[in-house]
Amino acid sequence: MNPQAKLIFTISLLLGTAITTSSNHWIMAWAGLEINTLAILPLISKSHHPRAIEAATKYFLVQATASTLLLFSSMTNAWYTGQWDITQLTHPISCLILTSAIAMKLGLVPFHFWFPEVLQGAPLTTGLLLATVMKFPPITLFFLTSHSLDPTLLTCMAILSAALGGWMGLNQTQIRKILAFSSIAHLGWMTIIISFDPKLTLLNFYIYSLMTTATFLALNSIKALKLTTLMTTWTKTPSLNAMLFLTLLSLAGLPPLTGFLPKWLIIQELTKQSMAPAATVISLLSLLGLFFYLRLAYCTTITLPPHTTNHMKQWHTNKPTHITIAILTTLSTMLLPISPLIYPLS
Repeated sequence: MNPQAKLIFTISLLLGTAITTSSNHWIMAWAGLEINTLAILPLISKSHHPRAIEAATKYFLVQATASTLLLFSSMTNAWYTGQWDITQLTHPISCLILTSAIAMKLGLVPFHFWFPEVLQGAPLTTGLLLATVMKFPPITLFFLTSHSLDPTLLTCMAILSAALGGWMGLNQTQIRKILAFSSIAHLGWMTIIISFDPKLTLLNFYIYSLMTTATFLALNSIKALKLTTLMTTWTKTPSLNAMLFLTLLSLAGLPPLTGFLPKWLIIQELTKQSMAPAATVISLLSLLGLFFYLRLAYCTTITLPPHTTNHMKQWHTNKPTHITIAILTTLSTMLLPISPLIYPLS
């Protein structure tokens, strides 16, 4: 892709995100979401592969539908209450439609169907944007309207997302699809707590984005897209693979690592809200995700490649990103001891 065009699309992405996250009016928020959608489409389809074109088409159709529902929700609320302010969403039908629109934007169950296919058709760097930056504006709208949404509906969607994200990721061999189902499962954890402690949802999203960025950049550096290719990378970059191993375990939420922090705080808050059964169910469902994270970690470090392999080993890695990966993986594994400082800052 032309560097000038890539620069324009990147600036448009940042602009759309900034407009949505800083707006108080529904029309401005909708305009920012549309700018985001139009800016990411060329980045998804830049390889001109049929799968990439298909992914861009699916993404456009789903996001356009979600934006239409969001605009319809805000117009319905304005019709009944005369308010266009995002925080003044009070009409129950508008709240229900908005929940559906944001769930479709994020990829929550039952509107999850597009996300694994789009992520599979996109390059790793674009997949990173889809999994992190593109979810920030809808999460912000969720945060601003959390007091108006139905907690029971959000809890049901969250538990279903955690269940389906863990269950569907078990039998996958494509790394991008595994990370897509991982994202769906993490969104379940963010959604279940947003009605009770919205700041905790943002903290979870920030830590998830940190760990996912480290994972995507490491995979992009070693050019691994499938589990069978991942098995051959230990002989190429052992130190990077060891750090990828720890980052994957942190994504799974194992205790000494950073990924345990949001799960710990969410379970604690759910227990305070007399939702111990929901906390127990979503904690047990996270074991499904733990299985495929351990599978990825096993392929990354514990297996050694055979001497006769059908995969081309690419011995040259992308050197400039190694410092970034080192910083991100360090943060992804070592933030738990300073959790008393992190949570008040959020």
